[in-house]
Amino acid sequence: MMDCQVKLTVPVYTGVDKELFLREIYTMRRPALMKGVALGSCCDKWTVDYLADRGGAKPVTVHVSPEPRMDFLHKNFLYRTLPFDKLIRRAAEETHSDFFVSENESYYLRSLGDDPRKDPADLRKQFPELAEDFCIPEFFEAEQFFSCVFRISSCGLQLWTHYDVMDNLLAQVSGRKRVVLYSPRDVQYLYLSGDKSEVLDIDTPDLDRFPDFVKAKRYECVLNPGDLLFIPALWFHNTLALEFGVGVNVFWRQLSVESYDKRDPYGNKDPVAVSRAMQTLDRALRALDDLPPDYRDFYARRMVLQIQSRAYSTDPERTGQPHEKAESMATADMETSGYSSPLS
Repeated sequence: MMDCQVKLTVPVYTGVDKELFLREIYTMRRPALMKGVALGSCCDKWTVDYLADRGGAKPVTVHVSPEPRMDFLHKNFLYRTLPFDKLIRRAAEETHSDFFVSENESYYLRSLGDDPRKDPADLRKQFPELAEDFCIPEFFEAEQFFSCVFRISSCGLQLWTHYDVMDNLLAQVSGRKRVVLYSPRDVQYLYLSGDKSEVLDIDTPDLDRFPDFVKAKRYECVLNPGDLLFIPALWFHNTLALEFGVGVNVFWRQLSVESYDKRDPYGNKDPVAVSRAMQTLDRALRALDDLPPDYRDFYARRMVLQIQSRAYSTDPERTGQPHEKAESMATADMETSGYSSPLS
């Protein structure tokens, strides 16, 4: 059944500078894989020994999971604190002599701000001795910068599908990582719980529970060391570490500063206007509860039609969706070429 899911490759660009990024990539609001962008000396320097030596014994909070696929629904992970140098060495191991849960446990670090409740992460502040090796691509204005997140993943670790509300550059410094993405236009097929999809196994999903998941178009790419992936705000993404890997995310604001929740150090809360709209919608739906089922159904459908006419975009390029003709051609090409996922 998953053979019916449309699979598309993320377009690849080389020789990208700020002008090309803004002219040909950013305006499309679709993911793009960029090769050859200067990321600094990190790609050569950031070995396990170098990271452990330079990062030192600074304590860091990490996710520890007995299974490589992390499950936000059942919380199959613990939060534990380790010295940074020990984390690096453990995450790079296949099995562990020292462990919290099991000798095969997986580790995931998402760096935090100095005060995790208030401060966004910034590699330059939390790891200044490593930040000098990493060059943030100058694809946006300095005042748009939000956070620079250091990430470390054990081999095989898979993060659940989710979206962010800010634009994102994912720099893969070491190791290989598969990234699967879904357009915001396919949100109705992803079975959301908040900003996350309940479909944890995106390769062999339970289609009895999630029958519409096959309708979501799957964009896929593999990041090699030195690659840079642009993930526009609201695009869903799922990552799988094919090897022990180190990466850096850079998030920046597309909207005005006032559009975002000032109490959100992670940059994953919906914009303020959206939160207000959702609260208003909830009140409107509760008002319909006083009506008989047939009336409630009728007026709920009218509300949906009004939302569609007032708020849905009529420009497919701005929301990352191929034109209908191009989409059907791409599907036909895949059917005739026997296209399948690179990892299938």
